[in-house]
Amino acid sequence: MTQIYELRTYVAEPGRMDVLLARFRNHTVELFARHGMTSIGYWVDAERPDTLVYLLVHADRPSATAAWEAFRADPEWVMVKSESEKDGAVVQSVTSAFLEPTDFSPLQ
Repeated sequence: MTQIYELRTYVAEPGRMDVLLARFRNHTVELFARHGMTSIGYWVDAERPDTLVYLLVHADRPSATAAWEAFRADPEWVMVKSESEKDGAVVQSVTSAFLEPTDFSPLQ
């Protein structure tokens, strides 16, 4: 079975990129792993420094859905999110795309 990749893009609220990066660095990446989401990489868009882009890998689409549901319900995540938003929203927008590797991709 081919794994599925998830490309996610977050645009931070003005002045909140440091909070978003700290949240990922200190909590989110570990929580993803706890819920079966494998991190491939995290990047800040060189042309839009308020934009975080990252790539996850999941066993398949149903496991991705289950992992996100478990992550969002995790009491630690609920607390971390709430604490990071005490001075206002951190994320302006989120986009997600599920990607399947082509037959010539080295990521099969």
